[in-house]
Amino acid sequence: MKHVDEKKRRQLVGRLLKIATHLGAILPLALLFWDYQQSNLGADPVREITLRLGKSTLILLMLTLAVTPVQIVLGIKQIGPLRRLLGLYSFLHLCLHLLSFVWLDYLFEWSFIVDAIIDQKYVLVGFTAFLLMLPLALTSTNWSMRRLGKKWKQLHRLSYVAGILAVVHFLWLVKNVYTEPLIYGAILLLLLLVRNRRVKQRILGWRRKAKRAKVGVTTSAH
Repeated sequence: MKHVDEKKRRQLVGRLLKIATHLGAILPLALLFWDYQQSNLGADPVREITLRLGKSTLILLMLTLAVTPVQIVLGIKQIGPLRRLLGLYSFLHLCLHLLSFVWLDYLFEWSFIVDAIIDQKYVLVGFTAFLLMLPLALTSTNWSMRRLGKKWKQLHRLSYVAGILAVVHFLWLVKNVYTEPLIYGAILLLLLLVRNRRVKQRILGWRRKAKRAKVGVTTSAH
């Protein structure tokens, strides 16, 4: 009976986490639409729309990449399914970010868009990140996982490369205001560090020791 109650509790927590993820990912779009309707996007609304969609993409991508490191450090298994959901939402925001660039900024003038990709390095890096995330989004299905097998994990490691490119894209875009992009860069570096095999084994070892110590304290208390 206790096992059944625990299973139901975990299922409830999992549902609540998914609902919170949906709401959190949709909220920036809703706020952006509201600000557009209220003419609260400043003197350059096109740049503001593009920039805000880019930031929400980066935040969602960082959260996607943080799922496994958080599981390693804290052992919270319930957040595992959120990785795919966050990844798909980050790709959605990225598509909207790209759409704002080619539509609002360049009015689908493809010759100018190609020139921008070639001539402006931050555009080239951002477009490369999009190309890397495209196959990840297309293969974010159970069928793809079964079909690709071990290659699926290898392919989806490109998400970290996309994360690095996204940070570089942001850094080059804002030019002299480096504080915010460097914060994202530091977060990404920390996430990569936790994924390092030696660091991961060290963290898991600390968690096992802490668990044994906790069990020992509980046993002695009884």
